[in-house]
Amino acid sequence: MAAKLILSMDGVVLKEHVLSKERTLIGRKPHNDIVIDNLAVSSEHAAIITILNDSFLEDLDSTNGLAVNGMVTKKHFLQNGDVIEIGKYKLKYLNDQPNQATPADFEKTMVLSKTPKQAAPEPGEATGKFGAVGDGAGFGTTTLGKTAPQPTPAAPAQQQASIQILNGPNAGRELELVKSLTTLGKPGVQVAVLAKRPHGYFITHVEGDRFPLVNGESTGEHPHQLNDHDIIELAGVKMEFYFKS
Repeated sequence: MAAKLILSMDGVVLKEHVLSKERTLIGRKPHNDIVIDNLAVSSEHAAIITILNDSFLEDLDSTNGLAVNGMVTKKHFLQNGDVIEIGKYKLKYLNDQPNQATPADFEKTMVLSKTPKQAAPEPGEATGKFGAVGDGAGFGTTTLGKTAPQPTPAAPAQQQASIQILNGPNAGRELELVKSLTTLGKPGVQVAVLAKRPHGYFITHVEGDRFPLVNGESTGEHPHQLNDHDIIELAGVKMEFYFKS
């Protein structure tokens, strides 16, 4: 059963919304997926990114902000029973499916930088095998739509994959894709998620005016399955996706 949000005010349930899209927009204007017609709510107040069984809440620089379980936040990895508060309205998140990722998978974004001036990470901070790790602020407005039909699996499920940087100061460095979700990019510029699924690896656009490129072509708004030796271009950095032998 897909995750859903229960919208209520003063204990009265107003609406139930199933999170069937990879991007669900919450706001005052009619084009939002969940419309809350109240002046305390921004035109586009918040977005929920849903990948596999996991959902991630992001405040879209709203005027009055939001809270989860009474704590003001800008971004939050949603878990079953969480209550999102926007003004006098509450959205209860219900999901009886097991999570594919952990909050830590969303909290860090692997920053891809073309300049050598990037600050060094603090001692003990995870860096993968290239670049520093950012604060994950790259989850912002996006144009994700409904999930497209998935293509034929490109590789056995047990096959491990990596990406290798091809240009810039980090050229030649590699990152093994061991987590269910790996966020890559430059927050505020372009961010994408690489998802490890049972039937392959997929790249999904999360933030930025342009979609990532795979072999020179736009991935579009739907998850794009990666094949061996595909060339990804993200935030001005080129990298090769490949399966490890």
